[in-house]
This record gives sequence, C-alpha cells and structure tokens, in this order.
Amino acid sequence: MKKLYFLVSAAVVLLDLLSKQVIINTIKPYETVPVLPFFSIVNVANKGAAFGSLQWVGNPFFIVITLIAVAIVIYLMIKDREHPLGLSLILGGAIGNLIDRFRFGHVVDFLDLHAGKYHWPAFNVADSALTVGITILLVQYVFLAPKKGAQ
Repeated sequence: MKKLYFLVSAAVVLLDLLSKQVIINTIKPYETVPVLPFFSIVNVANKGAAFGSLQWVGNPFFIVITLIAVAIVIYLMIKDREHPLGLSLILGGAIGNLIDRFRFGHVVDFLDLHAGKYHWPAFNVADSALTVGITILLVQYVFLAPKKGAQ
C-alpha cells in the first residue's frame, strides 16, 4: 500500500514538471494569458518561499530546508499508517519545487487567481499539492484525531 502513495508523489512531480515545461516553452517571462475573468496563466520566477516571501535568504537555504523536509516526510510515510495521502502530496509538491530550485535557481509559478486588480500570488501544481496535503493533515490531526480522555 505504501508503494501506491509513493506513486501519488511521483505523479504530482511528473504533472508539476510537465506543466511547468509547457509554460516555459509557450509563455514569455511575466507574460499574462487571460483564461477566465478571475484566472490567468503567467510565467513568474519565484525566488522566495510561499507567496514570494523570504527572497533575501537565497536559493541554497531553500534547497537545504527542502531536502530536510523531504527526508522527514519520507520517514513519516514509511512509519505512519494513518496519513499517507496528505504526506504523499506534500512529498510530491516539495520535490517538484526542489527540482526547479536546482534547475533554475527559482520556482516557476504560473497559476494566477485574481479579482479585478487584486491578485493572489501566482502558484503551481506543486504548491497546490503541498496546500492540499497540509490541509488533509490538519483536518486529520485537528478534527478527526481521537481526543485524549475520550471514551
């Protein structure tokens, strides 16, 4: 069963890399392609962490932190039987963005949600997998975990 969840991680990485390559090949840096009134495709280089924050710490820092996180998530996936889907999505997302950092020195973001002139920071498939994975873990730990002292 654990192999299935590692395959989920691999699928996330593959989808992330393929989608980013399509963007790199078809959209110029910082070009915007409107798709819907609230959604555009862009090609943005994110040199920071989530939402472009912490750019000043540099790419090597993010590579080291991500390598540590990947090791921890793999360990948890091997040991933990209760949260494999959330962990597999986190692993795939982390590896997808890590590959960008090694290849380009930044992460390629391309999904742009907006309302008028107000834009959510651009993101990618890996970011989406990370967000969904973290959300799954939070729901499982906070809302579905057995309460201490409960019968």
